[in-house]
Amino acid sequence: MLLTKFTHACIRLEQNGRVLVLDPGIFSESAAALEGADAVLITHEHADHYDPAALTQALADLPELTIYAPASVVRDLHSHAPEQSARVVEAAPGDSFAVAGFAVQCFGGQHAVIHPTMAAVANVGYLIDDDVYHPGDALIVPHGVSVGTLLVPVHAPWSKVSEVVDFVVSVRAPHAYQIHDGLLNEQGLAFTESHIERIGGLHGVKFRHLHPGTSVEI
Repeated sequence: MLLTKFTHACIRLEQNGRVLVLDPGIFSESAAALEGADAVLITHEHADHYDPAALTQALADLPELTIYAPASVVRDLHSHAPEQSARVVEAAPGDSFAVAGFAVQCFGGQHAVIHPTMAAVANVGYLIDDDVYHPGDALIVPHGVSVGTLLVPVHAPWSKVSEVVDFVVSVRAPHAYQIHDGLLNEQGLAFTESHIERIGGLHGVKFRHLHPGTSVEI
């Protein structure tokens, strides 16, 4: 499987000629990430993970494209592209399905708390082919599975470094790469990632930074 990192939280997976994209948001190069996509998974409704204009255009351009997302995103996309409603499907924690040749399991339920005065939104984390885990905006450790490749939200308004490190240690995936890094400058990112790499390494996790546009075989 080929994994390509795009800016912030967007990841593109390619396998056997099929393409699965996760969280093409407004901070990401959505058009490039979605080129030739067979399926898209959206973790939650926030704009840095979900770009309705880009996805509406993709539904028009790619007649086989299927999108899975929490109910609020599904409703919104149905309003933007009602004629494509059959290709926009709800995903919820506990669901399992196959799409574009990829096996998908859903975990989580709720976005991490940003502030008590702000309403919580649904968040679905996705495990793909019993290997790649994209948690979206919640540090939910998936139960009953082993993760091979963890995508780590390294920085967010809702997290702190110790929580991120504990998440990495708890999942204990052999390989980890950063996501949700679009709000940090180079110095801040290097500082945060050094803690993840050092402490995660004590628990068997090999962390590697991926620049936007970089691809790795997993």
